[in-house]
Amino acid sequence: MKLKQLLVCTSLMMAGFSVQAAEPSFDAVKDILTRNACLSCHTVEKKVVGPAYQQIAAKRKDDPANAALLAQHIRQGSQGVYGPMPMPANAGISDSDIQAIVSWLMAGAEK
Repeated sequence: MKLKQLLVCTSLMMAGFSVQAAEPSFDAVKDILTRNACLSCHTVEKKVVGPAYQQIAAKRKDDPANAALLAQHIRQGSQGVYGPMPMPANAGISDSDIQAIVSWLMAGAEK
């Protein structure tokens, strides 16, 4: 019986890894970005008030340690990272929404 439970647990764990490994799409985060007014200052491909998401991704995606930094910038805001315009804090955004955005950025911010 324990072998059967082990096999079931292993299968579920592997399924979780495969879901997690899927690259997020713009469609998956567009609603989050809209609800949190992110698209007022950012677009995917062109700088508006803040940098383009693809510019952020290009600067950050090669180092996995940047995921925590991006999450911190989204939650607490930042200043002087991409120019003089400060990014305001987003205290109302959920941790799961931040994780979705960061995953999309770390995957390259493709549209």
